[in-house]
Amino acid sequence: MSPPGLVTLHVWRIHPVAVPGALLRMAVHPPRLRRAPGVRFAKLLGTGTGTGFGPGDADPTRWAALVAWDSPAAAAGFDASPVGRSWARIARSSVRLELRPLTSRGAWSGRRPFGEPSGGPVTGPVLALTRARLRARRAVTFWRAVPPVAAALHAAPGLLARFGVGEAPLGWQGTVSVWRAPADLVAFAYRQPEHRAAITRTPAEGWYAEELFARFAVDDVVGDRAVLGWVAEGDPETARGHA
Repeated sequence: MSPPGLVTLHVWRIHPVAVPGALLRMAVHPPRLRRAPGVRFAKLLGTGTGTGFGPGDADPTRWAALVAWDSPAAAAGFDASPVGRSWARIARSSVRLELRPLTSRGAWSGRRPFGEPSGGPVTGPVLALTRARLRARRAVTFWRAVPPVAAALHAAPGLLARFGVGEAPLGWQGTVSVWRAPADLVAFAYRQPEHRAAITRTPAEGWYAEELFARFAVDDVVGDRAVLGWVAEGDPETARGHA
């Protein structure tokens, strides 16, 4: 399968009083988004701080949509779509990341949403997406293993932003992290002791019923980066959003 023409990540920050409206949208919008013209794959997601993966980590004032599109032209219609307009009505701030798939391994809901990316050189920021469906009987050991990795991630050199994502409070877990350069992501993923230990334990523990890891070039960031928890100064030229 060829990679999509463009992948976008939309993230909205809402007022607490709008949380019931967001929950209603999470219930009714997924099929509408999947049926939108030019959409190959789409998920509406709740978010968390990324420090843990239980209900206590959830952030009900921040929501996200990850969409793989046939083309940039199709993606350009999202803001004017019924789903895009609906979220804009309750958002007090928002940001959109335009992503180019570099690598993708595994499946999400039985599909390979990002095809077979061909990689290629990248000199600017990269985004890593991890997603897994936990086996219920392995969940406790997984949650116990998370804190050391999350603490190491928070202090990792080159980290621009990170947060958790999920389709449900328990069982469907994921992380989004944005890095200043590919070398920073590689250094954390393969040389950081806590993360390497977690990778080594994964097949032995059998934590996941399904898992996916994907890496993207960040071609553009449009909107309020604070929604992502963006902490870096002197952003690379390739990320041209407006904070």
